[in-house]
Order: sequence, then structure tokens, then C-alpha cells
Amino acid sequence: MAPRSKIVAWALWDCGSTGLNAIVVTFVFSVYLTGTVGQGIAGDTSPASWLGRALTIAGLTVALLAPLTGVLVQAPHRRRVALMTLTCLAAALTAAMSLIRADPRYLPAGLALLAATAACSDLASVPYNAMLRQLSTPQTSGRISGFGWAAGYAGSVVLLLLVYVGFIAGDGPHRGLLGLPTADGQNVRAAMLVAAVWILVFGLPLMLSAHTFARTDDSVERPPTFLGGYRRLWSDLRSEWRRDRNLVYYLLVSAVFRDGLSGVFAFGAVLGVSVYGISPGNVLIFGVFASTVAALGAVVGGLLDDRLGAKPIIVASLIAMICVGMALLALSGPIAFWVCGLLLCLFVGPTQSAARTLLLRMTGEGKEGIIFGLYTTTGRAVAFLAPWLFFVFVDLFNADRAGLAGICLVLFAGLVGMLMVRVPDHIRAAPS
Repeated sequence: MAPRSKIVAWALWDCGSTGLNAIVVTFVFSVYLTGTVGQGIAGDTSPASWLGRALTIAGLTVALLAPLTGVLVQAPHRRRVALMTLTCLAAALTAAMSLIRADPRYLPAGLALLAATAACSDLASVPYNAMLRQLSTPQTSGRISGFGWAAGYAGSVVLLLLVYVGFIAGDGPHRGLLGLPTADGQNVRAAMLVAAVWILVFGLPLMLSAHTFARTDDSVERPPTFLGGYRRLWSDLRSEWRRDRNLVYYLLVSAVFRDGLSGVFAFGAVLGVSVYGISPGNVLIFGVFASTVAALGAVVGGLLDDRLGAKPIIVASLIAMICVGMALLALSGPIAFWVCGLLLCLFVGPTQSAARTLLLRMTGEGKEGIIFGLYTTTGRAVAFLAPWLFFVFVDLFNADRAGLAGICLVLFAGLVGMLMVRVPDHIRAAPS
């Protein structure tokens, strides 16, 4: 196992990246675009619909480029370059969001910046996840993966608190401890500069130290051309299919339940406000508690993963989430949302962490880059499932609450598929 300092540096990047996503994609900038910038936009298409289209384009971009990124970072010495480039791009794009004023004319530019930032963050996860092999052993991969997820959630907690207390809290024309004016979205725009600095500060230790990580495979010395990268990808994919079709099947299954997990976060705040009576300000506070609970779940799940194996953790967590989701579907009020919502988040962390470690253990030595590229790609390939079923159920029953049933259906489909995944005996649980 790598020294603690290198593991901490690796986890800190997740702290910066997850915190950035919480502010940009989930709780602050996306809400600013749909609730303030896009108000009064011409035409029949709502700002929320435009947001969905922008994120769809981001997902397609990731689906196209993630496999190539995976091929490029098969050689460990190129992982640092890719990570640094994508991290700096995400920071620059986030800083540019400070220019988006509360005017419908700025909505297209704001959506483009959000979509590009989300794409850079997702693509950066390819070299980042591949580095896990360089830092862990089969006996420690579960706890290190869980530690990384926990650091990410911790970053969300701290950054959400900083933004809420400093820029959002309170009423009236000036908000937060800094007393920034809400006119023209100045308080939100200033918060975007903080988020940009956040990912740079917490990403810097990994960007400076990644070149010292142990090398697992240096067989890919010359970067392929664009088309050459896809030819190599196809060759590697055929090789993996011949070596272990079960691994390819797991990539597809995990994509389904991971999309369900994304749906929980993507629509949780919307349902909290529109159905369960949570105020927009309190949604940020809920996000703080949700991230804290998810971090604790990731740590505990990582420890259990090393003892019991990843598959039991994933299956048990999905069953629990489906049961809690169905209970929430039948309940009402803020208390029900807080209790059930936090329970859902408790099981999100272990599922995310175990999904990554199971893939790592099933992956052949030196194939981390390409497999984690496919991991990201398959996740994006089905990213329409949760949003699509959410809105189908909402329209079918003419109630926002019904959308939760669509998310539960995606989780159920992932659970059924996961039950059929075969985990080889030698990796069911890492030896103690």
C-alpha cells in the first residue's frame, strides 16, 4: 500500500471535485440558472428543460471521449497530465460562471459553462479512478476507495456551508455574512469564484505528487491518434469480452444502478421543495447533512467491503434504498423527507464505493485506464434512464411525487442485474 500522504493527496482531489459538483451542478448554480437567469425566457421551453438538454449534451460528450481518455491514461505517467488538464479546465469554466448575470440572454452561456464543467469533471474521474490501483492492494482497495468517497462528501459539506453562510443565508437584498447584494445574482456569481479556487486548492496535492505513484504498467508509451485510440479501445474491449464477459456485463449493470443513485441526488432537492415543503434555503442545509451521512456510509461500507466483499454491500444497499424510497413515496411533510432522505444518502456512499472497488478487483493488471474509461462511458450511456422515468411517472400520474417511483424502478433494475453478476471466489472478499 502507498504511504498515507499519497492516499490523502488522492482523496483530497475528490474533496475538491465533489464539492465543486455540489455547488455547480446540484445546489447553487443550476438553481440560479433555472430560477433566476432563465425567468422570462422567450418560447415554450422552460429553463429546467433547457438545463436537461444541456446536461444531455454533456453526457454524450463524456460518452464519446471517456473511452479515448481511458486508452490515453493506460500508461500511469499520463494520468497526471490528463487529470491536471481537466481539473484546471473545470476551475476556469467555473470561474467564468461569475460573468453570468440574472438576465435571460445569459442563459445559453450559463448552460454551456455548466455542461462543459460537468463533462470535464466526469472525464477527470477516469485517470483519478485508475490511480486507485497504484495506491492500494487487494486487501486495502475497499477502505481506500471508501476514504476517497468520504473525502468527497466532506468537501461537499464544508463548501456548502461556506457558500450558504457566506453568500446565501438570510433574507432581503443582501445575503450572507459578506452582505453581498442579490441584485443581478452578484452573491451567487461570487460563490462561483470560491468554488473555482476550491477545486484548485484541493486538487493541487495530487497534481504535484501523482508522478511519484507506483507504476503498474508502462506498456503504452506513445499516445495514440484520435482514431487510433478508438481502434485500440475496440481491440481491448474484444480482449476483455473474451477474457471475462462477466466484467462487461457488470459494467452495464453498474451503469444502471449508478444512474439511479445520480437520480436520487439530481431530483432530491426538487422533490424536497415541491412535494415535501422544504424551503430553498433549507435544501442547502439538507445537502450538508446528506453529504455527511453519505460520507459516514462510505467509510463504514469500505471497511465492510474488505471483510465481506463488494457485491453483498451493493445488493444490501440497493434493497435498503428501494424500501426507503417506496416508504417516502407514501409519506408527506418535511420530517418524512429529512428522515427518509438521509437514510437514502446513508446507503448511497457504500454503493458508490463498493461499485468502484469491485470493478478494480475484476480488472486485469494494467487495464485500469481503459476499464475505468468504459466505467464512465457506460454510466453516461444510460444516464437518460432516471431523468426519463422520473418525468414519465410525473406526467403519467400528474404529480411530482410519482417521479420518485421512476427512480426506484431504475434502482430495482440495477438490483436484479446485480444479483446475476458472478464474482470469482478469489475476489469475493479480500483476504485479511
